[in-house]
Amino acid sequence: MKKLGLMSRTSVLAMALLWALSLSAGAETIAGVKLDDTVQVGNQTLKLNGAGVRYKLVFKVYVGALYLPEQKHTTADVLAANGAKRVTLVMMRDLSNDDLGQRFMEGLRNNLEVAERSKLVKPMIAFGQMFSLVPVLKKGDVLTFDWVPGTGVVCQFNGQPIGETISDPTFYNAVLKIWLGNHPADDSLKRKMLNEK
Repeated sequence: MKKLGLMSRTSVLAMALLWALSLSAGAETIAGVKLDDTVQVGNQTLKLNGAGVRYKLVFKVYVGALYLPEQKHTTADVLAANGAKRVTLVMMRDLSNDDLGQRFMEGLRNNLEVAERSKLVKPMIAFGQMFSLVPVLKKGDVLTFDWVPGTGVVCQFNGQPIGETISDPTFYNAVLKIWLGNHPADDSLKRKMLNEK
């Protein structure tokens, strides 16, 4: 009977270990932040293309992740890809909406030609106004920027839609260039989001 009890306990422990491993199998951890391997955007399942940390000097600002229908390793391929796309940002420190909004607008200015910016004035204003809806971003808060075919650019804060939907596909590619353009927010983060080989 004692032997059977020991075997039962061993079986229970083995099952618990397998259960714990199955929970973590569908997630990647970057700087302590768990990211899903797949996400649903519109009616498409997207896979984690790559992820890394955005640093400002020595401070971790956020974890950035790129989700696509299939793996892409260059900015040109990501921009040309059909279907839904998502960028997820998980905050690693508190930031004011002004601070993050200014950084995003700076990212757009740094990566778009004057002619491109002039065509995107209206969506850029709408994008900038979105940040006024979230006064302070706290550590652990999640922002997502989706391209949903047939709908447009959809932004969410902790799973809730914020701002207006922007229907211009050119604008979503402009947003992607904040992280993947010639002058990205963080060179190391760009390489990791592209999962460069």
